[in-house]
Amino acid sequence: MHITQHSDYALRVLILLAMRDEKLTIAQVAAHFRISQEHLRKVVHRLATLGYIVTTRGKQGGFALAKPAMEINVGRVMRDFEPHFDIVECLARQSHDCALLPACGLQGVLRKATDNFLATLDRYTLADIVPRS
Repeated sequence: MHITQHSDYALRVLILLAMRDEKLTIAQVAAHFRISQEHLRKVVHRLATLGYIVTTRGKQGGFALAKPAMEINVGRVMRDFEPHFDIVECLARQSHDCALLPACGLQGVLRKATDNFLATLDRYTLADIVPRS
């Protein structure tokens, strides 16, 4: 399974905010991770829209966690940022064209694996994954 760059950046931003426990700017985070400010701006906007962070405009602006790290569930973040978890075509909710589908047992196995993946992430909060110094 592979997560999107959007999800990866969202988790990185949240982890960095939890580690620093201070307001950061797009420029600071982009420089820290050596990533595009434009792409990061989209991630930060979505994090704010979803209520994970709060943003402040202006000269003293930036963004910070909207709630304590122990209240941010990693599984929920992944569900909010990943468009789907369909690692093969037959897991997609839309129509698909697989000649094996009526008799293939792979779909059930992969769905169970995906459910277990998400269940594992659901057991962790942002506080659990922040590196300890």
